[in-house]
Amino acid sequence: MTGDAETLATLDAVFREERGQVVATLIRLTGDWDLAEECTQESLAKALEHWPADGIPRKPGAWLTTTARNHALNRLRRKETEFAKLREVASLAQLKDHDDVDQSGIVDDRLRLIFTCCHPALPLDGRVALTLRTLTGLTTAEIAHAFLVSEATMSQRLVRTKRKIRDAGIPYRVPPPHLLPERVNGVLGVLYLLFNEGYAASTGEHPTRHELCAEAVYLTRTLARLMPGEPEILGLLALMLLQDSRRSARQDEAGELVLLEDQDRGRWDAAAIAEGVELLDVAMKLEAPGPYQIQAAIAACHATARTAAETDWPQIAALYTRLAQLVPSAVVELNRAVAVAMAEGPAAGLTLVEALAASGRLDGYHLLPATRAELLRRLDRRSEAAEGFREALELARNPAERNHLARRLAEVTHPRAPHSRFDGP
Repeated sequence: MTGDAETLATLDAVFREERGQVVATLIRLTGDWDLAEECTQESLAKALEHWPADGIPRKPGAWLTTTARNHALNRLRRKETEFAKLREVASLAQLKDHDDVDQSGIVDDRLRLIFTCCHPALPLDGRVALTLRTLTGLTTAEIAHAFLVSEATMSQRLVRTKRKIRDAGIPYRVPPPHLLPERVNGVLGVLYLLFNEGYAASTGEHPTRHELCAEAVYLTRTLARLMPGEPEILGLLALMLLQDSRRSARQDEAGELVLLEDQDRGRWDAAAIAEGVELLDVAMKLEAPGPYQIQAAIAACHATARTAAETDWPQIAALYTRLAQLVPSAVVELNRAVAVAMAEGPAAGLTLVEALAASGRLDGYHLLPATRAELLRRLDRRSEAAEGFREALELARNPAERNHLARRLAEVTHPRAPHSRFDGP
């Protein structure tokens, strides 16, 4: 090695890549989630002790797994008076170096871990927390900070989720083939929820949480490697990359939101856009279009337009129509209304928004009155627009979004204020 700094940087990269596999293997062998995490951490400590002097092993993941397994063996042997633990020791001692294939025919322990963490019997908040804790190595404190709860609350959430796995006898395996499609969708739903919380934070001082977006992309990449050729996994990864490509342009120097039409497209990540478009092309060639692929296609329309004026809004509106057929959702219909407004004019979009408002399906959702107010503003119905912006302000929780809505309100109540453009929900 050329120096400790390089060793530490390499170790950090290796451990991030291999941690999920090490934890997953130990959980399969011991059935003890806490023991698996603790022994994995001990293997990292050993690596920090030996690798700077001895060099990084040719197969660092295997080194970490073996070291962690040996720690687990030693700890279980210290409890060898317990009959159940004796059986675990015997199982560990007989471990072979080849992978254990389950009913699904998929051998990677990380995949078992992902499906177990995202089991539909677990509460949704527990699925997200456990996925982050076991697969990315984020500490309980880091996860608690990301979701704006106390460390004690997050710790209890993790304990309850692990207890549910144990008490409900949730199997540590990839589902059998006949259950796989619906369970994959559940896993993707957890990853998408994680990404969305990072992309548009529901609460907190900042409009985005880049670390959550990064973890969601990392986990989806892992899933795509473990289950190649699954079009919706590729679609979700493409969607995340295309959305996240705009990260550096979404806020100005003061931390205020910059709307899509006003963003400096030269600051968009061209490499992420190219990869996202390529992944979407691969997925679409599999001829099994799904909701994530369609959303990725919408994102691609935005990402590949050289200017805001060149955005293909009729195509986006058509894609939202198809998405609404696959996933009936009032939020999807609201987004379609925005696309229609951009393609056909604000009056056409307002008709759709008014119908949504009358249905009551989006009561309490701040983007409904915000969108209605934007369309009214474009129709120069300023007093009605002001009423809508006030309602949206009462509902919005994120400070950055509230600042944006306050500026909009000022624009319609003070005619001399700069006339901003429309970005939609």
